[in-house]
Amino acid sequence: MTNWTRRGFIATAGASLTSACAGGTSSNARFKIDANVDAALRQMEAEIPFTTSLVDRAAGMLVMPKITKGSFIFGGAYGEGSLLVGNAPVDYYNTVAGSWGLQIGGQQISQVLFFMDENALQNFRSKSGWTLGADLEYTLIDNADAAGLDTNTISDGVYSVVFGQAGLLVGVSLEGSKYNRVVR
Repeated sequence: MTNWTRRGFIATAGASLTSACAGGTSSNARFKIDANVDAALRQMEAEIPFTTSLVDRAAGMLVMPKITKGSFIFGGAYGEGSLLVGNAPVDYYNTVAGSWGLQIGGQQISQVLFFMDENALQNFRSKSGWTLGADLEYTLIDNADAAGLDTNTISDGVYSVVFGQAGLLVGVSLEGSKYNRVVR
């Protein structure tokens, strides 16, 4: 039989109460993802000011605040984020990517997919897994200086904005990425 001390009992009861109030690990994961999404959106609007017009006009946005890539001939990438509709998270997603080729290095990026109309958003939400390029055509914006989007030139269904690159990844490869809804 264990001999309980007052200090041990209070510590155990406090830890149990804290765990019960936290609501489990899935809610903690949601809070962490939501905080990272908010920070990524602030960074994007600071680095690429024209994206505020995309935010205002989009039917929804899939925000992946941190996608981590690593490769040595074969490569992989993973990240988690949330789908925002009306600036509120409605679903959580992960992205998984694989690549093959002459490549080496590691990198972290942030990515936002802007769904510019309800049709593009519903097409994304109705599939269990969604692949860029195969399931829906999109326009990639990865150079803020070269982008010249305004309300007159926004005409595609989906725009992908990449920013916040850190690290070094060099080479030539074939890559495929898939977005999947996850429960958080």
